[in-house]
Amino acid sequence: MSRTYILLDSRGRPHRTRTPGTLGGHRRLRLYGRLDCPSAARAIARGHYVRHRVFFADEATAIVAGYRPCAVCLPVRYAAWKEQVHR
Repeated sequence: MSRTYILLDSRGRPHRTRTPGTLGGHRRLRLYGRLDCPSAARAIARGHYVRHRVFFADEATAIVAGYRPCAVCLPVRYAAWKEQVHR
């Protein structure tokens, strides 16, 4: 029996797939980052974050769904996003 995963689509709606997500995110903070993000790992270790955790197939989907890059694990993308938002 193969495992299924729940990912968010470009409208932020969950859907089941057999392919795991490549990025994780936080639903309330509306941010996305790498699955090995040290900031997310620390929050998860403290018992936070997990119930608001979401997953995306790719970066394009996360962006279209209205999520921003993580400043910790994606600092270059975050800086570009921040520059664009503050124009």
